[in-house]
Parts: sequence; C-alpha cells; structure tokens
Amino acid sequence: RLVESQLQPAAREHCHVASWREGSLLLIVTDGHWATRLRYQQKRLQRQLQLFDEFASLTRILFKVQPPTVQQGAAGHTISLSSDAGATIQATADGITDPNLRAALERLAAHAKPKD
Repeated sequence: RLVESQLQPAAREHCHVASWREGSLLLIVTDGHWATRLRYQQKRLQRQLQLFDEFASLTRILFKVQPPTVQQGAAGHTISLSSDAGATIQATADGITDPNLRAALERLAAHAKPKD
C-alpha cells in the first residue's frame, strides 16, 4: 500500500510488489511501456519510499515485466475462412513438394467453413 500510494494513479493498476528483501524492492509491471515510465521515476520513488520507516533501508528498486496471464480481448476473436479460400489453399498445397509447407497449408485449409 505504501508503494502504491507513491505511484502515479495511472501506474497503480500496472504495477505491484513482488518482493521486498535486503534493501531491494522488486516491482512487477504489466509491460515494457510501464517499466520504462517507472524507471524514469525510479530515483524519485526511491527517495519518497525511504521516508517511510518500513523502507528506510531501501537501496534499489528493480522492475520486472510480467504480462497478465490472461490476454484481455484476445479470447473469442477468430477470422473465418470461406470454403472457396479453403479450396484454393488446398489446391496450392496439392502442388507443393515440401512436406512441412504442404502439411501447414492443409491444416490451414481444414479451417475453411463447409459450403451450406
């Protein structure tokens, strides 16, 4: 809570304390953008935290980027492949001699919607 109180309001939801040990504070941030922004504020944040008795021995702040485990908005987004496109991809695969490329194209063609 003390760390959160010293962060800018916009940064609070993107940063949380992972560990506090031997004068080293490890903060987890959601992405590189926020890690960079917080690194620019690192000296100020360290000075402000050292004013609290709990962080009097603070010697360094480390930032680690760890994206959220569940990607927001990514679920449910699919692109449909028409049956004509699937047939074209399959026809292309039939003419390919490279077995890996052929298999990849056949897997892609299998995602085509069947004709109604």
